[in-house]
Amino acid sequence: MIRTPAWSLYDAIAMSARSLRISTRQLDALLITILLPVFLMLLFVYVFGSAMNVGTDYTSYVVPGVIVLCAGYGASSTAISVASDINNGVIDRFRSMPIVGSSVLVGHVVASVGANIVSTSIVIGVAILTGFRPNASLTDWITAAGFLVLFIVAISWVGVAIGLLVRSVEAASGATFFVLFLPHLSSAFVPTDGLPAVLKPFAEHQPYTPIIETIRALLLGTNMGNHGWTGLLYLVGLLGVSLVVSIRLFDRETV
Repeated sequence: MIRTPAWSLYDAIAMSARSLRISTRQLDALLITILLPVFLMLLFVYVFGSAMNVGTDYTSYVVPGVIVLCAGYGASSTAISVASDINNGVIDRFRSMPIVGSSVLVGHVVASVGANIVSTSIVIGVAILTGFRPNASLTDWITAAGFLVLFIVAISWVGVAIGLLVRSVEAASGATFFVLFLPHLSSAFVPTDGLPAVLKPFAEHQPYTPIIETIRALLLGTNMGNHGWTGLLYLVGLLGVSLVVSIRLFDRETV
C-alpha cells in the first residue's frame, strides 16, 4: 500500500492522540514529573539558598536549571512508555495495521512535549511565587520558549532511543538516571567557577551548561557569550543523532 504524506501525517496525529490519552490517565507519573522539580527548586531556594553565593538573587539563578531538569524527568517518562509498548506487544499489534510504524514514536514524542510544556509552565509559575523576577523582553521570552521546546523535543527523542535500546521498563527507568544526573554537574545550581578542579572542565563543556546559560541569559539578561550557538549546536546534534538511532532501533525491533 502506498503511503502518501497526508496519510503519514494522519497516522502521526492518531498516534499522538493515543499517547496523550494515555498520559492523562497516568496522573501519578504526571504529578511526579511536575512535583519533583518543584520540590527540588523549593529545597535549593529555601534550604540551601542562604548558603549559596552566586553574585545575584539565588532564586533567579536556579530557576533556569530547574526548568531544564524538569524536561529531563519528562524524557524519563518517555523512555518508560516506549519500553512498555514493546513489552506489552503494542508495537507488534501496530505492525499488523496499515499505518506508518514510526508514527508510534512520533506519538510518544508529541505527548512528552505536551506534558513537559505543562509541567514547565507550572514550575515557572511556582518560581514567580517564590521570587523569580525575569527581566526578559517579549522577544527574549519567545526565543527562550523556542530554545526550550527544541531542548524538550531533543531530550524526548533521547528518551525514545533509550526505551527502544533497553526494551525493559525497569531498565528504561534506570538508564535515564544519567540524563537526570547530568544537570547537577553543570551550572544549573552553582557557577562552574566554584567547582573543584577535577569537575570544572567537565561541567563547563558538557551539553547542559551552555543550554542552561542560554536560557538564563535570555530570561535574566546575563552575558550569553558563545553559549547560545554552542547550546544550539548541541541540541541540533543531539536531536539528529537520537532521531536516527531511534528509527534504526525501531526498524530492528519490527523486523
